[in-house]
Amino acid sequence: MAADPLGWIDAESAAWSQRGLARRLAPHGTAIPGRQERDGRMLVNFGSNDYLGLAADPRVIAAAVRTAELQGWGAGASPLVTGWSNAHQSLSADLAQFEQTEAVTLFPSGFAANLGTITALVGPGDAVYADRLNHACLIDGARLAGARLRVYPHNDVSRLDTILQRDRGRFRRSLIATDGVFSMDGDLAPLADLADLADRFEAMLLVDEAHGTGVFGPDGRGSAAACGVAERVSIRVGTLSKALGSVGGFVAGSQRLIDWLINRARPLIYSTALPPPAAAAASQALAIAQAEPWRRERLHAMSARLRQVLTTSGFDVGASAGPIVPVLIGPPQQTLQLAERLRNRGFLVPAIRPPTVPEGTARLRIGLSAAHHDDDVSGLIDALTGS
Repeated sequence: MAADPLGWIDAESAAWSQRGLARRLAPHGTAIPGRQERDGRMLVNFGSNDYLGLAADPRVIAAAVRTAELQGWGAGASPLVTGWSNAHQSLSADLAQFEQTEAVTLFPSGFAANLGTITALVGPGDAVYADRLNHACLIDGARLAGARLRVYPHNDVSRLDTILQRDRGRFRRSLIATDGVFSMDGDLAPLADLADLADRFEAMLLVDEAHGTGVFGPDGRGSAAACGVAERVSIRVGTLSKALGSVGGFVAGSQRLIDWLINRARPLIYSTALPPPAAAAASQALAIAQAEPWRRERLHAMSARLRQVLTTSGFDVGASAGPIVPVLIGPPQQTLQLAERLRNRGFLVPAIRPPTVPEGTARLRIGLSAAHHDDDVSGLIDALTGS
């Protein structure tokens, strides 16, 4: 009998499971704002990135339905072939106005937006400077581009300064790439300092606003606006799948940047465009987010309350500053046990383990939503503190 070419997977998977790192897909049933059905039980959902509670908003759903009835669901082709519809054009215009930039282009996902943008801007002979806790798509983009990847300690501007001074003149182009809001820690990047470094060393600055758009800043434009440097960030990447409750990614910037990406970003060129109804849903969600700032205000008020109570109770929530509230546990198995205990109490809180987070830092990742009730947060606090 011929050897099984995939036989090695069994031993590797067993070792993975022994370390408490195995994951599985868990289908769910009905999902409503702040709630999700699992195994016949409706749980309070603290695992979602639906920060503004718009994913199931009737107005967002109606916008998608109207567009589906007019244009069908699938785009049918890449944006540069026949896949760019009026819904895509309207969304890109709406986002450009919201972001106060000259132009916006859309991608199939936030991951694709970062991957495509980095590989379009740098290559062999260039360097990318990335925060140690950056999302995987930023790291993968640099590697795929063939650029030299320089990783600096988390939010350590001084160390980055030293690296940039050492590298001055060694590379054709330089790109500083960072999350604006770090997805597993919930803290903000020191964007004012990074913008200063980008200016001093004539580097491009890319900020991934996946968890910032709609949530941070006086107008919801994201972490760069919150730090007062939005106009100094030449490449702003966002997602439509979190606070805006739809699917897809986008890049906002100058017209020349967007024209370059349309011609050079392979995930945009060679992927079927977003479904037009998804684009219409995102446009509607963006309009709601701007018209109803109470959603953002409520979100931050709940987040501040939860962090304060958990910190007082002895939990380590790190330096989180918004709706992402990590509860650092450490060992994966212990984190899984706590997540299961919370699930038995009616709360869905994901256990995040390596390699998503560094070894020894497994944690519960609490994601708050404007759709949550005060009693939901109180119940979660009681479940965590053993009340």
